[in-house]
Amino acid sequence: MLTRIDHIGIACFDLDRTVEFYRATYGFEVFHSEINEEQGVREAMLKINETSDGGASYLQLLEPTREDSAVGKWLAKNGEGVHHIAFGTADVDTDAADIRDKGVRVLYDEPRTGSMGSRITFLHPKDCHGVLTELVTAAPSAPADH
Repeated sequence: MLTRIDHIGIACFDLDRTVEFYRATYGFEVFHSEINEEQGVREAMLKINETSDGGASYLQLLEPTREDSAVGKWLAKNGEGVHHIAFGTADVDTDAADIRDKGVRVLYDEPRTGSMGSRITFLHPKDCHGVLTELVTAAPSAPADH
């Protein structure tokens, strides 16, 4: 069962400049940052709030590390902006299978490793009214890493 909005992914050309905008404008601070080589992105997670299920909601800022990454291609086509929405779930495997059974294409056969050690998969945007949708199961303990 989907429990919350885990994060909204925002593609950007310059991560440092975009982080500074969100810090100066809204007061959001970087909770976690990392480079995901598999996905070809450098990212910063800005925590917005805690949630009742023990998780949190974030903005995920994504800068491609290579032009041929999914985010790099998306930026070249669309420019900066909202890239995807992610819903939190206690069990990404079960929820992905249930959603697949409803006729929605799940992009990964098996969930992959996402931010902060989470397990993730994506749903095809053409099956989700034009919205790239991610399902996220947080790691059992997700420590802050600046």
